[in-house]
Amino acid sequence: MDAESLDNALIALVDKRIELNGLKYSDDSYDKVEEELHDMEDDFVDVYGKYLEKVLEDVHEKYCSNTEVLLPTAYVAKKYIQKNEQPGGKPVYEVSPQEGVWVDLDGKPGQEAHLVLVPSPARILLMIGTQAAKEVWRV
Repeated sequence: MDAESLDNALIALVDKRIELNGLKYSDDSYDKVEEELHDMEDDFVDVYGKYLEKVLEDVHEKYCSNTEVLLPTAYVAKKYIQKNEQPGGKPVYEVSPQEGVWVDLDGKPGQEAHLVLVPSPARILLMIGTQAAKEVWRV
């Protein structure tokens, strides 16, 4: 797997989601941007889906074995906040603890937790409760 191309594709997906979130539903360009986002999500799954599904299966097995693995795009947060840039210009994003896919943590029934896919570099964060974030995979 080409880590750089995966990360760049994820950044493009996140940037398109940020663009869509910045529009009102009544905005003339909303439907066009939403369609572009859906096309990008489809392309992302076509290119990286099998690889990321295997990664997600491994993560689920280790941390949340009773939770079904979904398509990789389900783990992309609905809202990202660009905080700054890395040397070289890649954006750095933050996500809230409620973003991503809700999972049932092994050994911690009732504990609120989410898995979320974050770029720069492409990685999966396990968001536990409202504060803690643990990186559980990195490309």
